[in-house]
Amino acid sequence: MKMKKLFVLMMVFAMVLSIGGGVLAADRDLFDISNYKSDKDKSEWTIAVVTKDNTAPWFKRMEIGVNEFGEKMNINVIQKGPANADAASQVQVIDDMINQGVDALCVVPIDPGAIEASLKNAMFQGIVVVTHEASNQVNTLFDVEAFTADDFGAALMDALASEMGEKGKYAMMVAYTTSTTHMEYANAQKTRQLEAYPEMQLVNDGAVPSALSEESVNTAYERAKEIIKANPDLRGFTGVASTDCPGIAMAVEELGLAGRVKIVGVGTPNEFRPYINAGTISKIKLWDPKDAGYAMCSIAAKILSGEEVGVGSDLGVEGYRNVSLVKGANRCIIGQADIEIAADNIDRYDF
Repeated sequence: MKMKKLFVLMMVFAMVLSIGGGVLAADRDLFDISNYKSDKDKSEWTIAVVTKDNTAPWFKRMEIGVNEFGEKMNINVIQKGPANADAASQVQVIDDMINQGVDALCVVPIDPGAIEASLKNAMFQGIVVVTHEASNQVNTLFDVEAFTADDFGAALMDALASEMGEKGKYAMMVAYTTSTTHMEYANAQKTRQLEAYPEMQLVNDGAVPSALSEESVNTAYERAKEIIKANPDLRGFTGVASTDCPGIAMAVEELGLAGRVKIVGVGTPNEFRPYINAGTISKIKLWDPKDAGYAMCSIAAKILSGEEVGVGSDLGVEGYRNVSLVKGANRCIIGQADIEIAADNIDRYDF
């Protein structure tokens, strides 16, 4: 009897080792893009784009590019997002797309760490995963960015410094500290300021960031007002979520400081136009989310088609015609898609 029990235990142990070995083998192959070539016709594919918040103007603009790609390539594409920019809600949307059996997931994470398990599950099931604004996302085949975070953060600081005369106190706002690119931009801003603009000073004893908007214009307004009241000699403010600068501008106008506190940040021209024309917001630094949405879908389709993706790839849209590749936490595709908008050129843009 004891021998029989021992035999059964040995068999169970062997099965566990066998299963574990299979998982490990699959894990080693998860990042080999050749394993994701689809046997289906492209007209049968579904590419799902999951955003932070589908109600935001930024992601409504992204959806135009996503739909444009689908129509041009005769591929079924859908864009979904949580009702609010909440990490747990975004996980649910991603899991729903996986359960529906989509062929590819293109995700703009609220919190890259919160979705790692879901993305790994997707890849185990043979679903192509592409991300955007997530250079530290591990479970992705490619992350696509409009430019390097260091270059963009430095450009934001150069623009603010120019407006401030390279002197005085300034503050920074991001959506969440878990938003990878937001924090990369913020840290790059501070690095550039310390290197090039010694007469400028970041409030809150140099802490990055100065405040969080939580992807809400109203929250941005409240936090900006608090900072300005606590720092009456503040001369500049940056915001890297599309919700930040409208809220900051509302606070600056309410406190009668328009033109005195310079504002530089990220957003869409149409949303920022009244503030730009009024002189409350000095400059917008951005990339076109329409083109980023198109580029994500293009990478996913190339992988499903069995095409190579890497240095020199043409993703079929302006700013991503000849991309570069940076390998770090993941494989990061880098475009040349930066845009700067001020009062003298805002009328050229309508989105």
